[in-house]
Amino acid sequence: MNAWVLRAMGLGALTVGLEILLGFGMRYWPTSGAWMRILSLIVLVAAVIAWGWLDGRSDRRANPDPEHGADLTMRWLKAALAGGIGAGLVAWILDFIPGFDLGDQGLVFNITSGAAFIVLLIFIPGMLGVALGRWLAGRDGKKNAPATTAPDPEPANA
Repeated sequence: MNAWVLRAMGLGALTVGLEILLGFGMRYWPTSGAWMRILSLIVLVAAVIAWGWLDGRSDRRANPDPEHGADLTMRWLKAALAGGIGAGLVAWILDFIPGFDLGDQGLVFNITSGAAFIVLLIFIPGMLGVALGRWLAGRDGKKNAPATTAPDPEPANA
């Protein structure tokens, strides 16, 4: 399975799962909607940053030279597009099941505007996580690299 497909399926499923939990929460505790939305957003963004961090760290360890690393930008862009559109489509389908209250948006909204928001919530934190992971792994690599010592130049006679 391609790496971007795994990310798209995992993060799309997480998005739909959070929408379902949010829908049930809003149905039974309607006055607590604000903090439930914020909590769902934090969970999704934290999961994306963590996965991006793991990608960046493993890429930097495999390729210590920044010029020869993997193209993680395209991996995360494809994952974000597929995850956002897929999550919108699945949420639209699940909204027809009695008992699921996912907002009653139409198909066009879910695969355009709703998906665009999810795409941004996956791509931008994912790339932040990649950058953080690469930076931290590169910093750790420099600390653990054997120090090469150059011979001391002879002091100039004064």
